[in-house]
Amino acid sequence: MIQITFPDNAVKEFNEPPTGMDVAKSISEGFARNCVAMAIEGKALDLGTVIEEDSAVSFITANDDQGLDILRHSSAHVMAEAVLNLYPDAKLTIGPVVEDGFYYDIDMDPVSETDLENIEAEMKKIIQAKAGFERQVVTRQQALELFADNPFKVELINELPEGEEISLYQNGKFIDLCRGPHIPNTGMIKGVKLLKTSGAYWRADQSREQLQRLYGISFFDKKKLNAYLTMIEEAKKRDHRKLGTRLDLYSFHDEAPGMPFFHAKGIAMWNALLEYWRMEHKKDGYVETKTPVMMTRKLWEQSGHWENYRENMYTSTIDDEEYAIKPMNCPGGMILYKTTSHSYKDLPHRAGEIGLVHRHEFSGALSGLFRVRAFHQDDAHIFMTPDQIQEEVLGVLKLAERVYARFGLSFHLELSTRPEKSIGTDEQWETATNGLRNAIEAYGREFMINEGDGAFYGPKIDIHIKDALGRTWQCGTIQLDMALPERFDLTYKGADNEKHRPIMIHRVIYGSMERFFGILVEHFAGKFPLWLAPVQAVILPINQELAPYAKEIQHLLALHDIRCDVDDRSETLKKKIREAQLDYIPLIITIGDKEKEEKVLSVRTLDGKVKMGVTHEEFLTKVCAHIRDRVLEGIDL
Repeated sequence: MIQITFPDNAVKEFNEPPTGMDVAKSISEGFARNCVAMAIEGKALDLGTVIEEDSAVSFITANDDQGLDILRHSSAHVMAEAVLNLYPDAKLTIGPVVEDGFYYDIDMDPVSETDLENIEAEMKKIIQAKAGFERQVVTRQQALELFADNPFKVELINELPEGEEISLYQNGKFIDLCRGPHIPNTGMIKGVKLLKTSGAYWRADQSREQLQRLYGISFFDKKKLNAYLTMIEEAKKRDHRKLGTRLDLYSFHDEAPGMPFFHAKGIAMWNALLEYWRMEHKKDGYVETKTPVMMTRKLWEQSGHWENYRENMYTSTIDDEEYAIKPMNCPGGMILYKTTSHSYKDLPHRAGEIGLVHRHEFSGALSGLFRVRAFHQDDAHIFMTPDQIQEEVLGVLKLAERVYARFGLSFHLELSTRPEKSIGTDEQWETATNGLRNAIEAYGREFMINEGDGAFYGPKIDIHIKDALGRTWQCGTIQLDMALPERFDLTYKGADNEKHRPIMIHRVIYGSMERFFGILVEHFAGKFPLWLAPVQAVILPINQELAPYAKEIQHLLALHDIRCDVDDRSETLKKKIREAQLDYIPLIITIGDKEKEEKVLSVRTLDGKVKMGVTHEEFLTKVCAHIRDRVLEGIDL
């Protein structure tokens, strides 16, 4: 007799050891059809697994995120099988699930769009066959013999720790090295699409074999696939690389790969973002600082970056001494803290910096403003006493909430714990992790846990924002650190007149300024709110004689810090209005003889509304208030 306990503590008994599918069907046939896998003691298992002893069982369904990941992992197997059916000489490597779908790296000739279509068609045949996924456990020798003609799989097998279980999965005639679990059969894949292909190096090592990386997406529901593909098409229209060029915000050049050039209009928007950042931080008691871009190797060894982050750093030798361009701002913040003595009465001390940092990225990984080599981080370091941890983390969370709301961005939280490569003691990590966990719980929002995804110097809270298309981006981070204050011997004088070690928070809100800028371009599709728009107004005189008066109005608006251009080209008014609309300029001001005589303005907003006879005073009062309050919605004149 086998007893199965469900999450609601209900218990069912089975005369013979049941499979996970048997247990699911005992609930109902409909429920079983929606099940993807099961979990016993937190371990995900195939539904075909036989339960040999009394167990607490929960089910992973098609409605769960984990269920979708399992579907996509199975889809990667189906794609691999389809590739081998069409290209028998191809050699498979690895095929993981990623945030938006799955991919498989394969040693084969370059793949064209037509090839992708053929592979997708072959996948659909496999899916229609509704082949089951069968798990086999084999010895190391059996696995090596099975994959003897695939050097990539052989390399992976040889790296497995001695004594570790080696499992294979077979669907149809296809067999792959895999831990699982998988969906019950390929028929559960209702919607699948191969999206693109790119080059990749085996083990991300440029000295190793170059592979073809095939990307795909899949869903339990074809309607969700169609909705996703529609979103992808909309995202293409919003591509910040194309929009940024068209709107004259920034550009990219071979003379500085991964280092964007910001144009005058882009800097106008950049400065608006900085002005808002400074206002919110001043309100929360931060001071602004600035540290050097390049510092000695000795400093980076002291901070631990040289040992843990060296491969991502740019270096130079000056006067026979080795220097590194900073990849992070924190070591400079340590030096600044030490320039003065501190008392417990001075803490918390909050210091922010818009610091220019450089990190080495492979050229193939560079992507517009989203993946660069040089960027500005809106860093801040908070030095505090242990009893201030919860209050300070809460303060950062509330600041982040205010800032993101200003752009119409929602967010969710993830707590990342200690990685394998780290500095600091077990006790320090436990205190830091519990401090962050307690603060999130006090904040009152749900959060996910990412085991082992913390920074090498401390656990962190990652803040993932959601844009207008429903895409998520990790921007804000709150990292609690007790290791660096110790490495740099930071102290403060306590109430007992003795020296104590401060605890430190590293945190960003925008994250990378460049990346956040690109996210906003796509979030707003170039149609920025008035306060953020690079050009807030354009004045269109209806003839050349009125151009000098248009310049006077431009000067008046500039005195009130309204970013304004004059379009006095010898073009038709209709064409100039159309071009201003295509440039997403929020306020289009038309000036004719009547407007000049009556000292009024004719104003067209981006939504197509036109207001005639707006007095200068009325215009300035409403527009300046709208900009000052940083209103997200369009202005109503």
